[in-house]
Amino acid sequence: MTRLPRRFVLGALLAGIASPLSAAAPATSLRPRLRPGALGIAMAPDAEELIAGSGITGRSSFALARVGAPDLLESHEADRALPPASVGKCLTALYALETLGPTYRFTTRVLGTGPLRNGRLEGDLILVGGGDPGLDTTDLGGLAARLKAAGVREVTGRFYYYGASLPEARLIDASQPDHLGYNPGVSGLNLNYNRVHFEWTRQGNAWRATMDARTAKYRPEVAIATMQIVDRASPVYTYADRDGRDVWTVARGALGTGGSRWLPVRRPAAYAAEVFSSLARSGGLVLKTPEPLRELPSGAAELARHESPPLEEIARLMLRYSNNLTAELLGLTATAKRQGRPASIRASASAMSDWGRQSLGLRSVSMVDHSGLGDASRFPTGDMVRLLSRSGTAERLLPILKDIPLLDERGRKVADPRLSVVAKTGTLNFVSGLAGYASTEAGETLAFAILSGDVPRRDALTRAERESPPGGKPWLTRARRLQQALLDRWGQVYGLG
Repeated sequence: MTRLPRRFVLGALLAGIASPLSAAAPATSLRPRLRPGALGIAMAPDAEELIAGSGITGRSSFALARVGAPDLLESHEADRALPPASVGKCLTALYALETLGPTYRFTTRVLGTGPLRNGRLEGDLILVGGGDPGLDTTDLGGLAARLKAAGVREVTGRFYYYGASLPEARLIDASQPDHLGYNPGVSGLNLNYNRVHFEWTRQGNAWRATMDARTAKYRPEVAIATMQIVDRASPVYTYADRDGRDVWTVARGALGTGGSRWLPVRRPAAYAAEVFSSLARSGGLVLKTPEPLRELPSGAAELARHESPPLEEIARLMLRYSNNLTAELLGLTATAKRQGRPASIRASASAMSDWGRQSLGLRSVSMVDHSGLGDASRFPTGDMVRLLSRSGTAERLLPILKDIPLLDERGRKVADPRLSVVAKTGTLNFVSGLAGYASTEAGETLAFAILSGDVPRRDALTRAERESPPGGKPWLTRARRLQQALLDRWGQVYGLG
């Protein structure tokens, strides 16, 4: 099948009339119908039989509807509340886009508290975070260069950093192993997705370890995070919060001949301030030791700023690459705009869930964060399809979701698929989801959500097992095969209109 242009699909879906899904949805999938023009009695497989034969432990749920139509076409346990994993980012993206607007830009600023005379700032310098999720070391280098271009050559006062515009947290989800880079700290001032680059090289019988904030252009080493190589068999990494620093150790026997990985940063605002100070110093501006600031002084003047890309582009990248920090910052910033600075990630996620129920007609959604990383979040597939099937939602999300190839039983791309699919994937240990849109040759757009989860099996994992649990990969493979089988079924039933 030739894929329909995105503008054709959008035109078709926006022609529908948005209305909430009724409670009269079928409890199980509809009886399959013959494909037009099919020879003999080629029948689509029964959805319940697909689930029963999938070999997935736990529960599986799905829902399917036409965009803009009031009723579910098919469903299976659509009211069952399961962890959504990163599928929950669909709600976060919509929450941010509708609250802040697609053209919103995050700003990172440098302020001065005194007059600038002959290159000398007679006062304090403040690095102010605005929640930018994509700020990196190259961006800070540009900000330092703009500060220099503004004529600042010397600062008589202190150097402060401000990350308190949003709640500060040492990590997103406390149940994850310490060393996983997708579970960093969160602040109003963030850098390099709040990850530090750990690299080790062998030098004879010894090792050299470095911790830096690298990008393609810069590679400043940092002191906010340290690494010590120790003699032990396990664990590979340990972490301690000590004296205002992230203190790591790594087992010598796990290092091999050399390598690198990104580790999470637990003090992102202090990390960004240290790197900015280093970059400013390389340009000739020596700043005092960075100090945190809890409130911004009145009357401080802006000396330089960096602006992020527009929110729509940030949301597109978040949905494509599923970055957890980006999701948290988008959700926190949206809540701050609606009701003031939230007390915590959980409080903001609760406010987002309330918004979903009040504004979108969702019934049972309950998020504990904005990324889906916390497994206590719950999101029934019926609610996800209520979200996706709104014409206004489809207009926002369909153009920025990721293309999902349709695969056969052996994992090969289908040469002539009946549907064109864009969606968000979601994966936790023993949790897998897929939700988005399937477009037919006739120009019809369907909204769907599929979730599988074995919550008791996930709950039984130790913290150490959560990086790579026994049986996790085979379970995930079966869950993804079920998703593809359901999409194939829907292609047979609805694909030719």
